[in-house]
Amino acid sequence: MQLTALLVPSLSHQLQAVQGWLDKAEAFAAARGEDPSGLLALRLAPDMFPLTTQLRFLAFQAQEPIYRLRGEAVPDALLAVRQEGRDGGEKPGTWAEARARIAEAAAFLATVGPDELDAAAGKPLAHDLPTGMIFDMTGETYVRDWALPQVAFHQMTAYALLRQAGVPLGKVDYVPHMFGYIRPGTAPAA
Repeated sequence: MQLTALLVPSLSHQLQAVQGWLDKAEAFAAARGEDPSGLLALRLAPDMFPLTTQLRFLAFQAQEPIYRLRGEAVPDALLAVRQEGRDGGEKPGTWAEARARIAEAAAFLATVGPDELDAAAGKPLAHDLPTGMIFDMTGETYVRDWALPQVAFHQMTAYALLRQAGVPLGKVDYVPHMFGYIRPGTAPAA
């Protein structure tokens, strides 16, 4: 499998799932007469980032690998999304802003060409973190060992936070893209 064909659809599916969760969370809050922005402060543990941060980090981490694999600097506007995430405990922002970050990430992924990133698979890639650590990898190992796991971590943490709040999510909400593969006549009756 080529790098672009692995990375872009995987990230797109993850963002699509999160967009569905946010729809359900919004409906859940509305049914309770609450503003869904109240969900943004949720944390699994006192030393973990809140939902608002998980969503912003997810949006950042879904876009960052495209720039890195292209050999381009991550734009300041995207670095600002990461900073919004870091500041999320003090400045959670609004529900609409959080949703917009996820939608922006999904729209950006839709601009990636079908084989645009493939040539980067074997090339060296130095991934530097804000902490000063630098990881030396290839494009392929970066995607496999960093990019996909990072997005999955923030996605699953957002899922856990929403479930903890009572939002009615299940496994089907985690992999909605799989319905495109169901063999006709094999889906269980509703």
